[in-house]
Order: sequence, then C-alpha cells, then structure tokens
Amino acid sequence: MFTGLIQQVGRLQGLVRAGGGWRLAVRCQPWPEPLVIGESMAVQGACLTLVEATGDGFVVDLLDETLSRTALRQLQPGARLNLERALRLGDRLGGHFVSGHVDEVGRVTEIVRHGRDIGLTVSCSRPLARMTVMKGSIAIDGVSLTVAGLGDDSIAVEIIPHTWAETSLNERRPGDPVNLEAELIGKHVARLLEGSAATQPQKQPISEELLRQSGFME
Repeated sequence: MFTGLIQQVGRLQGLVRAGGGWRLAVRCQPWPEPLVIGESMAVQGACLTLVEATGDGFVVDLLDETLSRTALRQLQPGARLNLERALRLGDRLGGHFVSGHVDEVGRVTEIVRHGRDIGLTVSCSRPLARMTVMKGSIAIDGVSLTVAGLGDDSIAVEIIPHTWAETSLNERRPGDPVNLEAELIGKHVARLLEGSAATQPQKQPISEELLRQSGFME
C-alpha cells in the first residue's frame, strides 16, 4: 500500500527480458533507510518487487501482464520515474490509499497554466470516470491528486508548482500515456452496486395482461 506522495524521482536505466518476464533498472539517490530485497516499490504508480539493490539504484521484476497494462512499456532510457516505498504501520498518510495496481492507461489531452498552478486533463474509460467523484482522489503516474473536473471519459486535476516540479508529471505532453488508479473506495462501491444490480429481479413492464394477473382488471 502506498500514499501517492512521491519520495524521490529516479531515472530509467533500462528494461530487458529476464526469464519469463522483464527486469527494470532504476537509477536514484540513496534512501534514508537501506533498500531490502523483496520489498515493494511503486514505480510510476505500479507496485513492483525489488530484486536487487545497486550502488546507485535498484532493479525490479515485471510480469508481461504488468508491462502490457501500464505505461512503463513506452518509456525510454533516461525517463524520469516517480518512486515511493511501501507504506508502513505508523507512517503518516498524507495523500490517499494507493494500491499500486494500475487500473488502466489514460492519455494526456490538455495541459494549461492557471496562474501558478497547472491544469492537467487525461482521457479515461467511462467505467473509471464513473468510479471517480469531484474532489475525490486519483493517482496519475503514482501521484495522489484531487479531482477538479470530471467528464464522461475524462478527468481533470490541478497541480501545485511543488508537485509539478518534484515529479515526472512535468515531462508529460498531450498524447502521452499515463498510469491511472481510481480511489479504492470508489472501486469497492462500484463492485457492490454491480453485484446488487445483478441479484435484483428483472422488472416486468406494466401491461394489461400484468394488471389482470395482479387483480386490477377483469
């Protein structure tokens, strides 16, 4: 579990085939506490398992499915990467609960400046938009952001200068893919409502035959 508060920005060193999957190498600054083999690391919002700690970064494993369902596959060596270590009990929760399981890949459709802030709009599927609420949270490339605008198939956020400067979002351009993860609560509520609707009996349309069967007509 993560918070969506980026702890540092690294650089993609390379992505290579390894066994039945992939290995992604990241260059970054030293962490306050040493990295541990097997721990979870959010890279651009995707939860990945650390398999090697190097002198100037780390290496994580990816499955084919993870690569196919995220925007990581389209990044080039040298690209900036949002990094966050997994949340521990007792840590301060300053963003929102982020699982690191990317729901889908959206695309940047608009970047505009609103005074000091930056407005970012991304396209998304209609189901993801329905799971999102105004002033709720959305993780874009692992960054916890507040929803400022909502369309049938789009989500808009406002980004403060600090977040823009200290994350990889400032490298995004219109048309670029981004990892999207909807708020956990919204996904659970949507799932419950789907299950409830599936168990409801189909409503029979009102007709003369139905009224006769119900005793309202002779």
